[in-house]
Amino acid sequence: MSIKAATYRGNKTFTVDNKSIAPPSAGEVQIDVAYCGICGTDLHIYLGHMDPRVGFERTIGHEMSGVIAAIGDNVEGLKVGQHIVVRPLDHCGDCPACDAGHEHICHNLKFIGIDTEGAFQQKWNVAAHTIHVLPDDLDLSHAALIEPLAVACHDVDRGKVSQGEDVLVIGGGPIGMLIALVARHAGGNVTISEINENRLAYAEKLGFKTLNPKNVDVAKSIQEQTGGKGADVVFEVSGTQLGVDLMTEAASVRGRIVMVAIHASKPQIDMFRFFWRELELIGARVYLKSDYEQAMKLLSEGVLDCDSFITDIKSLDEIQGAFEALTSNPNAMKSMIKIKQDA
Repeated sequence: MSIKAATYRGNKTFTVDNKSIAPPSAGEVQIDVAYCGICGTDLHIYLGHMDPRVGFERTIGHEMSGVIAAIGDNVEGLKVGQHIVVRPLDHCGDCPACDAGHEHICHNLKFIGIDTEGAFQQKWNVAAHTIHVLPDDLDLSHAALIEPLAVACHDVDRGKVSQGEDVLVIGGGPIGMLIALVARHAGGNVTISEINENRLAYAEKLGFKTLNPKNVDVAKSIQEQTGGKGADVVFEVSGTQLGVDLMTEAASVRGRIVMVAIHASKPQIDMFRFFWRELELIGARVYLKSDYEQAMKLLSEGVLDCDSFITDIKSLDEIQGAFEALTSNPNAMKSMIKIKQDA
């Protein structure tokens, strides 16, 4: 069968070509991909930051939704026509992390759509264990937001945000904004620190308190807002040294700091602050199966205004322009590629 697929070729270039795809193997399903969002990691790939890992012949993409088109042998509980999303993690099942029940941070984890073929193609074969079935009435463009929303669910769970706690989110990009929404749903009193005026305006439209570190001392402002206490939970989502400096300055005594961002180089961390305030530093990577289920639940409850969060939708043939626009438009929340035209 011949399908259309976008392939990363290096040098900030995608080509959209026809390629053949085999039927699903045993234990796999074949998906008609409907929508696929452009992730920050996808943007790093486009900019050449991950060439040694990805190569120049890879179809990437993982923030997707679609419809089951065919089912391989030995697959149970799924059927053709079901609306689904993919949790794009392939664990080995035979390492200390997997043995301890932490498959999502498997020592040999393959991230589907980065380490293996991804969703920027019309049909996609994936392991059945990665599938989550959606309600039929959930818009497939909205469903493509479940993967990044699951990231936020995992981050907030790692931070153990509880009712009435003061929360600071450093960085108001797509993941930071989703963390803020999930943290607020968990009962947190959330403030977002961000320098982009458009993102600040969007956050305020969603009802969040905001601080621009270009204009104010964020740590001092958080101390003032909390009666000198500081933030009970801080999420570092900016990926900057200034964000790392702020996370320790703004945290309360025994505050919990969740490191979400992937930093390009090792940041300098104020370890004296950890000693004096007995701070906790918590790592957060991808998601559990339960985080996906939680994201689906929150989406169905309307916690996220999907239509305002999706900045634009382009066709698969326009994928090159979509990535080029993202590098020149830092205001976008979520750019999405529509692959199945009748979705």
